[in-house]
Amino acid sequence: MRSSTNIPDGPAMAGVGRLAVVGAGRLGRALVDRLSAAGVDVAGPLGRGADGRPYEAVLLCVPDAQIAAAASHIAPGRLVGHCSGATGLEVLAPHEAFSLHPLMTVTADGADFTDAGAAVAGTSAAALELARSLAEALGMNPVEVSAADRAAYHAAASIASNFLVTLESAAERLGATAGLERRMLVPLVRATVANWATLGAPRALTGPVARGDEATVARQREAVRQRLPELTPLFDALVEATRALASSGALEAP
Repeated sequence: MRSSTNIPDGPAMAGVGRLAVVGAGRLGRALVDRLSAAGVDVAGPLGRGADGRPYEAVLLCVPDAQIAAAASHIAPGRLVGHCSGATGLEVLAPHEAFSLHPLMTVTADGADFTDAGAAVAGTSAAALELARSLAEALGMNPVEVSAADRAAYHAAASIASNFLVTLESAAERLGATAGLERRMLVPLVRATVANWATLGAPRALTGPVARGDEATVARQREAVRQRLPELTPLFDALVEATRALASSGALEAP
């Protein structure tokens, strides 16, 4: 457990006093480390049964299904927030509530939140300002996401991060059948993501589907079917989605 007790209140806390982080998972530990380094008066991570005394604000870094239970332990009179991307603020009632969801993957080694997006929300102006201030203290770019948009926002994040890892796992497994090591795919993946970030998806797209080389696509599919048949439905779905993307790029081209 890390605690910061001698740092005065500052602009990073938007006028709120000490902050407690509840939940000692990857995100809770990473947030305490980064907030403390940024000069925020933060304590924790505390256990899930903590009541929030004597802190003015509490940020819950617990699984979505446990947010309501953790919030029920918090004493009244505190701003209470959660870090869920897909969950609204109703689970924190009756507390004055906020949410802060870093748009960043967090591993056991922590995370660098600099320049990442952050979905924020609040049930009051003060709660929303606290969420924004914490995001900015971490070097993130806050964007207010409504309750109606949370699921779509979080699904986009899962596609961009979680599903990408699943896809690269499929590439790694298939490549291994041809003697290709993961490290040899890494420069390709990095360059592709960099091109997507700079150019957008249609202009970054390359390869046989984009070229209309159906003979090569057919040979690829047969190789997948023979070597890792369980990946064939994924391959087919991705080919169809890539065809649609290539078509949209052609329609947008001058």
